[in-house]
Amino acid sequence: MVPRLVWLAALLGMSSVTWAASRPEVVIDPGGVPPAALAAINGAVEAITRLAEDQDGGEVERLRRRAHDAAVSALETQGYFSSVVTLEVGQDYMGETWDIIIEPGPRTAVRNVDLRFQGQVATPDFEHRVENARQVWPLKAGQTFINSEWSNAKTTLLDEINTRDFYFARITHSQATIHAEEAQADLEVDVDSGPRVRMGPMKVLGLRRVPASLIERYVRYAPGEPYDQNRLDDWQQALQSTRFFRGAFVTLDAEGSDRRDLPNGEVELPVRVQVSEAPARRFTSSLGVDSDHGVGVEALYQQNIVAGLPVAIETGLGVNRHRQRAFFDVHLPPTLSGYQDSFGVLYEHSDIEGVDNQRYGVGWKRRQERQAAGDSRVEYETQWGVVAAHDRTRIDGAEDFTVPTLVGTWQWLRRDVDSKYDPREGNLIDVGLGAGVTLDKGEPFYRASLRAQKWWTIGERDVLTLRGQVGKVWSHTDRLPQDFGYRIGGARSVRGYNYDSIGIQRGDATYGAPAMAVASVEYIHYINEQWGVSAFIDAGDAAESFRDMKLHLGYGLGAAFVTPAGPFFMDLAWGQKDRRLRLHFSLGIAF
Repeated sequence: MVPRLVWLAALLGMSSVTWAASRPEVVIDPGGVPPAALAAINGAVEAITRLAEDQDGGEVERLRRRAHDAAVSALETQGYFSSVVTLEVGQDYMGETWDIIIEPGPRTAVRNVDLRFQGQVATPDFEHRVENARQVWPLKAGQTFINSEWSNAKTTLLDEINTRDFYFARITHSQATIHAEEAQADLEVDVDSGPRVRMGPMKVLGLRRVPASLIERYVRYAPGEPYDQNRLDDWQQALQSTRFFRGAFVTLDAEGSDRRDLPNGEVELPVRVQVSEAPARRFTSSLGVDSDHGVGVEALYQQNIVAGLPVAIETGLGVNRHRQRAFFDVHLPPTLSGYQDSFGVLYEHSDIEGVDNQRYGVGWKRRQERQAAGDSRVEYETQWGVVAAHDRTRIDGAEDFTVPTLVGTWQWLRRDVDSKYDPREGNLIDVGLGAGVTLDKGEPFYRASLRAQKWWTIGERDVLTLRGQVGKVWSHTDRLPQDFGYRIGGARSVRGYNYDSIGIQRGDATYGAPAMAVASVEYIHYINEQWGVSAFIDAGDAAESFRDMKLHLGYGLGAAFVTPAGPFFMDLAWGQKDRRLRLHFSLGIAF
């Protein structure tokens, strides 16, 4: 028989666990303790009852005593030091029963806090540091004494001292004296800061191909500056963010022979930079197929360090039935502020819905990724770009044209999701702006777009998502680059319609429109951790203006399969205007 656990609401003052016949049935009367304390008791007792299977009578008696003591210990971790726990043994049709009755008594509160400091931090020069440490101490007099908060408070106190100046700071003594009868606790903590530490010369280990100048680009300080762990962490993060290293560690070398004792009682330690270089060259390729582009192949070659310089090159090509492209990019190392610059050349050919376009271009791009402050999961991505390009556009049934352009773009993305590749809760906002000019006639054009998506987790296995996108182009020319106008339709847009088949008509072709709007709602039910089914409705249009729009509606059912690279979706959608049923899917293999 499979064990089963039945809990009655704590508000009723009763919690029960029913086990298979080989385990006792446990009923806990929590006596009004809060949910956190009740959870601790449940966990402690459950660990003991698991051991009661297949035990003889003498051993079961010992386990009863252990269950009683475990409940008492769990209460003490939550501040109940004068509790009374009674375990009564009985019998029912399933076997032995344990009734555990809790009389928690008063909860212990902090009465006195005595924080004492020794070492150089106790000198008058660092009086402000000591005072600030007392201020940030979180477990104040009058607050409930809980073991986990006591441990966290000591960690917070030590971090306040040893993350700057005092590398050797340690807690030499800590004691919580509990007066159970009075339900009060007196706390004592001694912190010895040791000597003030300054950063000495830099020692770099692990370099083979990467020039030392790349390390010096990020790890910038003058020997003799005070130790600051935050600076060491920033340098380590900067090195790890480059494509030149698989790993990087920046620490003070306290164990080496280069330690130097200074005349004023301070200590100088070398800054130790240990790196592991990334592979010098890498070649990757992939084969994929989807409903929008058919079969596609891609190949990419990357090389780190070129002619002894800390730069990386990246060149590749991709081919599918709609688009063929080849490029060559040079990536500079990130700046201290995290900006990643690159420049390169591009050739691209596309033939979609009667519009055949060839493009040659050269451009520059700057990108920055950063995390929000603290423990926030919010991520920001900002991107700037400038591209000079020459486009030759052929339109079925309309006049062909060529246009040289210079375009600048800016994009800002904010992501707050539980998983970057398979989000089930959170939101995303993406804003894009662009401005350009034709180089032969000086005709300006502009673009703005906004994309947003929201995910809600419903219950344990269901996800509701809403997404929307709007865009607008303002132009003094009808010779726009093909990536500036808007065409929609396909798996990631309005399902039930062919890829980029919705736009304005120019001749016999579907051409990029000045205005675009798309909205979608989708509900996914996951049958298990890997498989799910969905229902969705998409609507949108791309037209001369928002006023001229006549929404294209698509709706249907889909299936989702979760892979390590993200979910694979297969959707069967009905396009209401075309009165056609279409299958949308994608599948890719890297090798």
